[in-house]
Amino acid sequence: MSVHRIGPTPATTTDHFSRDTPPVLTVDPGDTIVVGSLDASGYLERQQTPGEARPRMFDDQRGHCLTGPIAVRGAEPGSMLALSIQSVHPGPWGWTLAAARDNWLNRRLGLADAAPSWLLWDLDIGADTATDQYGHRVALDPFLGVMGTAPAEPGEHLTVPPRAASGGNIDCRSLGAGSVLYLPINVPGALLTLGDGHARQGDGEVGGTAIECPMTTTVIVDVVSDPVIPEIHAETPAGRITFGFDADLNEATAQALEAMLGWIGVLHCLDTPAALALASAVVDLRVTQVANQVWGVHALLPAGAVRGSR
Repeated sequence: MSVHRIGPTPATTTDHFSRDTPPVLTVDPGDTIVVGSLDASGYLERQQTPGEARPRMFDDQRGHCLTGPIAVRGAEPGSMLALSIQSVHPGPWGWTLAAARDNWLNRRLGLADAAPSWLLWDLDIGADTATDQYGHRVALDPFLGVMGTAPAEPGEHLTVPPRAASGGNIDCRSLGAGSVLYLPINVPGALLTLGDGHARQGDGEVGGTAIECPMTTTVIVDVVSDPVIPEIHAETPAGRITFGFDADLNEATAQALEAMLGWIGVLHCLDTPAALALASAVVDLRVTQVANQVWGVHALLPAGAVRGSR
């Protein structure tokens, strides 16, 4: 198996998803890829003061600054792409911005007319901490917010809303090192795109951004022809996770739970009503994010929560 390295350059970055964008790298299943990505806004230089305008990769950026797309030989529609996340290393700085959008949550919080608020973070990788300009210190918990394959539909697609058919801006903080994320393949080669490094984020990403930062991520890619369930799902150190994405919170919740019931049914030889009964005892439902035009919900079956099977 080969090891490939790709960094963020004008030739290897994009701000949208598209099946029509030629791949910047082609790899084989089982290969390792070391992916460098800029922060979501594509800053080429560190901010020296919170919110300072600095040069960016795209002058008129439409979405996240992402690295890719990357083609995987033999990846065909109907299969799933397995991303085994080996390591996630933030860069030396990051930022958080809140109250910058006119959305339902900011209006509800009385922030529709408020000035945006910035935090500028120093990231100390050795100490595993992030410190903002006020002296607040938090532990690092890095992951990539965006991991997605190309949608089946032609044209250029926004990176902001996550999609059940291709992933993308999932923003699930459990997808750090040691996780395996399974994404549907919609086009030959899959066309994987990665980025949106988060040094830390709470469930919900309630302010609209996390600690946004550059990132170096090492992944192993593989193709799975017979996935345990056809929906986006993940195996993480915390447990098994399924996802739902929809403008309706009820529907997003139902999607995440329905996929989890299917997984529980396979694992424990249960029909759907019995799987729902078991899930009611052990599965956690969490709001993944509220910031990306659609609700994100994930269902977590904690590791070791169920120890037997009939």
